[in-house]
Amino acid sequence: MIRFIKNLIVRNWALKLLSFFLAFVLWLALIPEEKIFSEKMLIVPLETRNLPTDLELVEKPLAVVDVTLRGPNRLLNQISSADIRAVLNLEKATINQEDYPLNPDMIIVPPQAKVIQVMPNKVHLKIERSKEVLMEVLPNLIGRVKEGFKIEKIELIPSKVYVRGPESKIKPKDKVLTSPIDIAELAQSTEFEADLILPKPDLRFTTAQTRAKIKIILANK
Repeated sequence: MIRFIKNLIVRNWALKLLSFFLAFVLWLALIPEEKIFSEKMLIVPLETRNLPTDLELVEKPLAVVDVTLRGPNRLLNQISSADIRAVLNLEKATINQEDYPLNPDMIIVPPQAKVIQVMPNKVHLKIERSKEVLMEVLPNLIGRVKEGFKIEKIELIPSKVYVRGPESKIKPKDKVLTSPIDIAELAQSTEFEADLILPKPDLRFTTAQTRAKIKIILANK
C-alpha cells in the first residue's frame, strides 16, 4: 500500500508539478482583483489643524509621515499620496505638552483601504502663548540729501502697526522697518511708499496694513 502511494506521487512528478502550477495560475486568474489584498507604503504630508488662537507653533512637526495601507490590489494600484491626508488635530494642545501621538485614525483614506501603520508614531512640537504688540515703524533711509539741505521732519503713516507672534520671539527693542528708501541727492520734500518688513520671520501683521507712506520734509541748512 505504501509503495502504491509512493509510486502515485513520484510517477510523472514533473508533469504533476506543472499541472499543479497551471491550476494555481488559473485559480489566481479567476479570483476577482478586488478579492486580492496587499499592502502599500506612501509618504504623506502632515497637516496641523485647530491650534487655539491664543497659542503659536514655534517648532513645527515633520513635514511628512510614512503611511502603510492595506486594501484590494485594484484600489491600492490607483491610490497615490495625493489621495491620503494625515491630519494632526491640535484643538486640545497646551504649552505643557511637547509629544503628540500619530495614530491610524488620524489618517483619511479612500473607502476599503485600511491604515495599518504610521511612522513615526509621534511628533515633537513646541507651542507657546501668542502675543500681540503695537510696534513702532522706522524708515530705512539710504544715502544723504543734496548738499545745502537737511531733513527737518519725517512723517510716517502708519507710525505703528500691530504685530503678533510667539511670546518668546517678541522683544521690547523690536521695530518694523520699511524697505530701503533712497534719498540720495534729494532736494525737495517728497513722499514715498514702502513695504513694511517685520523684524523676525516668526512674526506677522494682524491687519492688512503692510505698506507705509513716508514723507521726507526738507529745509535749507
